[in-house]
Amino acid sequence: MSPLEVRMAHLEGAFEQTTQRLAGFELRFDALDRKVESLRSDLNAKIHALASKTDRHFMWTIGLIFGTWATAIGAIVAALTHH
Repeated sequence: MSPLEVRMAHLEGAFEQTTQRLAGFELRFDALDRKVESLRSDLNAKIHALASKTDRHFMWTIGLIFGTWATAIGAIVAALTHH
């Protein structure tokens, strides 16, 4: 085998090794991308659930305040009209 053939064989081996390592990186990046997408999706669902719960609590509080005011105004009007 000539020195040029030895060098070419070495380069071919190095390129093959590089190709295999790049394929390994691609697999790892794909797995990481899926994991990040899953975490993003989970976080998005939790944020929406919290927002929905907060909206319900806010509406309940507004209803309670409005009901209390309406009752107080009704009591005042009733007291003023009975005298």
